[in-house]
Amino acid sequence: MASQKISSFLSRTLASSSIRSLSQQGRTSHCRRVVSRYSTTAATEEPITPPVSVKYTQLLINGEFVDSASGKKLKTYDPRTGNVIAEVAEGDVEDINRAVSAARNAFDEGPWPKMTAYERSKILFKFADLLEQHTDEIAALETWDNGKPYEQAAKVELPMCVRLMRYYAGWADKIHGLTVPADGPYHLQTLHEPIGVVGQIIPWNFPILMFVWKVAPALACGNTIVLKTAEQTPLTALYAAKLLHEAGLPDGVVNVVSGYGPTAGGALASHMDVDKLAFTGSTVTGKLVLEMAAKSNLKPVTLELGGKSPFIVCKDADIDKAVELAHFALFFNQGQCCCAGSRTYVHESVHDEFVEKATARAMQRVVGDPFRKDIEQGPQIDSEQFEKVMQYIRSGIESGAKLETGGERLGSKGYYIQPTVFSNVNEDMLIAQDEIFGPVQSIFKFKELQEVVQRANNTHYGLAAGVFTQDIDTANTLARALRVGTVWVNCYDVFDAAIPFGGYKMSGQGREKGIYCLQNYLQVKAVVTPLKNPAWL
Repeated sequence: MASQKISSFLSRTLASSSIRSLSQQGRTSHCRRVVSRYSTTAATEEPITPPVSVKYTQLLINGEFVDSASGKKLKTYDPRTGNVIAEVAEGDVEDINRAVSAARNAFDEGPWPKMTAYERSKILFKFADLLEQHTDEIAALETWDNGKPYEQAAKVELPMCVRLMRYYAGWADKIHGLTVPADGPYHLQTLHEPIGVVGQIIPWNFPILMFVWKVAPALACGNTIVLKTAEQTPLTALYAAKLLHEAGLPDGVVNVVSGYGPTAGGALASHMDVDKLAFTGSTVTGKLVLEMAAKSNLKPVTLELGGKSPFIVCKDADIDKAVELAHFALFFNQGQCCCAGSRTYVHESVHDEFVEKATARAMQRVVGDPFRKDIEQGPQIDSEQFEKVMQYIRSGIESGAKLETGGERLGSKGYYIQPTVFSNVNEDMLIAQDEIFGPVQSIFKFKELQEVVQRANNTHYGLAAGVFTQDIDTANTLARALRVGTVWVNCYDVFDAAIPFGGYKMSGQGREKGIYCLQNYLQVKAVVTPLKNPAWL
């Protein structure tokens, strides 16, 4: 199971650290001497040559790799060095038009919607097999383009992709309507029909995972797709789309356009011939996408947006385990995770011990070239995100939060940041309010359960929350009181294929994964037929 993959990844981290001994070491050093405790591989070792080559750099439209209409290209960069990996075709309005036209023709005239659901499922199962067979190559591309640890990509995220694809392949021939009794001599049935041409826009933090999260349910329902990659990370989506066609997907069913948000993304969101839009990204951009969809043809929109998720450590918690889980909840994927546990609330009775041990754990975190074994943290995605995180760190210091450790660049090249921990954080600080999207843990102190519920809910976001307690009544109280789409109790980042994921408030609308996601890609039609002399009603 995908959730077991993440759990085992976390278990290996737990096994490799001794929180008690670390806390004894941590308080013997002043903050400014902390740097020596971080891995120095980012600064002193030459980057490993990735064990993969870039094969696909063009747009995929109507089953063929083609150049952009303008001939323009965008550069994708290695976050470890800032060097160019490859130049990729830069899609624009005309390319989106071509891709939508291909998807429309494939839906209206092509074989995909007219195939039996079982035939579609066989192609999706075959694609899952190909993903599994090419795990090493795709994971290497993902690490090279994104900067996440190779072990995370290969051992956690690619298996999750395979599992999710098989999950929805299994759903393809189990989607059906109902026969409904009517108040009179009528036969009433509902049909669950594919919605048509789907536009999908994916982010840069989990490129291959988001590709699969988007295309799997849409294809299982019989739709056709135009997908725009993030301009920072186009490589794995192009590779995966090629595998889809090797699995037998008809031309035009999935089209992939790399390009920038204001041009290619805007053209897709406002296109009059796109029937449905799905977007994952920031809340600010999500608002724009929703507005463009409404102003064009009022297409329905699914949004998975930002978060500022609370992680609540209660007074009865096992502190060593809580420290490790809170560390994982925040620092996983370099902190570049929409559901990161970025507000750590700790009960006052255990607060000081928690801060000491959380600081020590952050000091032990191994940062460096993500292709090296046992690296826990790679670089941030690019210079823009790197500088954004550093600005938030400076803001935290200036606003009076206590910098327990970190706070500086690590190394002289690439976009590495020291794992950073703040304590004495108040709700009026920017680091408490904004989605930092980086390796910055903010620790708050609380006294009463009702107090922490109010503080945790006092945000525009509502994506996820973590609760750490040994009391089932406390767990149940918090699970129901927190205004979020997912509550993890004594665990975090469990992403089974069947678990729906999405947010309350400004964290989005609709759900990804699970049975609920199918509703995003289906239309419900009622068909009513008179019955003549029915034997029964």
